[in-house]
Amino acid sequence: MATQLAVKVLIAGGFGAGKTTLVNTVSEIQTLRTEEALTSESIGVDDTSGVEQKTTTTVAMDFGRISLEDGLVLYVFGTPGQKRFWFMWDELALGSIGAVVIADPRRLADCFSSIDFFERRGMPFIVGLNRFNGAPEPDIETIRSALDLDPDIPVVSCDARQKESVKQVLIALVEHVLGTKQRQRTPAY
Repeated sequence: MATQLAVKVLIAGGFGAGKTTLVNTVSEIQTLRTEEALTSESIGVDDTSGVEQKTTTTVAMDFGRISLEDGLVLYVFGTPGQKRFWFMWDELALGSIGAVVIADPRRLADCFSSIDFFERRGMPFIVGLNRFNGAPEPDIETIRSALDLDPDIPVVSCDARQKESVKQVLIALVEHVLGTKQRQRTPAY
C-alpha cells in the first residue's frame, strides 16, 4: 500500500472571484458548502459590481479533497470573500501549507486583502487568474505589476470551471510551497 501525505491548502480571493466554483470543480468528494442566498440585507454591504448575477455567498467555508500524484492528498478549504466573514480566515489558515489567491482580472482590487493576509503571515501563495466568459485573456506580467507581487510568486491563468485547469493551479501551488521551503533551508553564502 502506497503511503499518502495529506495537506491543507486555502483558496482565497474577493467576492465572486470563483472560489466555490474552483473547490467544487476539483473535489473528488461531494463538497461541503456553506452558501446562503444574498438578501436585501447585503445591499450596500457587498459590492456586486461585475457579478450582478451572483445570488449566493459563502458564509463559512467550502471544503473538498483531491488526490494528486505520488500519494499527495490536498484538503482544499475555500474562504468566504466578504469582509464581514474575514474573521474566519485565521482559523481556516491554521495548519495550511499555502494558498491560492483566485483573482477576477476584471476586478483585481478585490484580491488585495487576500494577498496582504498571506504576505503578513509569511504563508506561501500563488495567484490564479480566473478566466470568465467574454473577458480578454489577462497579461500575466501586467497583472503581476498591478498586484505588486514579488517575482518569485507564481501567477497562473486558469478556468475555475475546468478540472484540469484547477489541478494545474494546485500543482503550481504545491511546487511553489516546496520551492519556498527549499530556499528557506538553503544557506546564503
